[in-house]
Amino acid sequence: MKYSDFLNKTAFSKEELLGIALGTLVEDPPKEFIRLPAPPMLMFDRVVALSHDGPRGRIVSEYDVRLDDWFFQCHFNSDPVQPGCLGVDAIWQMIGLYCGLRGGKGIGRALGCKEIEFAGQIRPHNRLVRYEVDIRRYTDLKASGAAVAIGTGHVLVDGELIYTINDAKVGLFLGIGYPDYPNLSENAVGGVMKR
Repeated sequence: MKYSDFLNKTAFSKEELLGIALGTLVEDPPKEFIRLPAPPMLMFDRVVALSHDGPRGRIVSEYDVRLDDWFFQCHFNSDPVQPGCLGVDAIWQMIGLYCGLRGGKGIGRALGCKEIEFAGQIRPHNRLVRYEVDIRRYTDLKASGAAVAIGTGHVLVDGELIYTINDAKVGLFLGIGYPDYPNLSENAVGGVMKR
């Protein structure tokens, strides 16, 4: 698909999300086009709704729970439960995708959130996780080329609200990619990012 078509998408299939993760979906991407994590860290199977109105917007995705999901195999023995941090990461992943769909360029980084409340859990015999994010602000930072979005996320399992993530924040930043991994190069070592 063309980049102009990507910017107008209101839903994505699993195949399209994998194309974003692998960098193959858009045939004419801008320099430093966004990437989603590849499986198994990609935490949703499809985006079912996406809209924006000025600096505000909404993105909704779904994940099909599988009895043999990788995290159930190790978290925990005799007590399989999806780690809550993976639900939070799904919200950050969605906000990063939202930034890219608004025209932001660069590599995505989670920048935090104000508070998280867990009221439930995801178990191997649940069926569907729904992630809903209401974006309250999207901003292009012209001087640096960065983009930032802030939103509140809700995680539901089989229709029940189990997590709320308030003011989750994600930024897209230029020049921080590490495409020559595992070679030692300019971006091979982390630490505090320059502001």
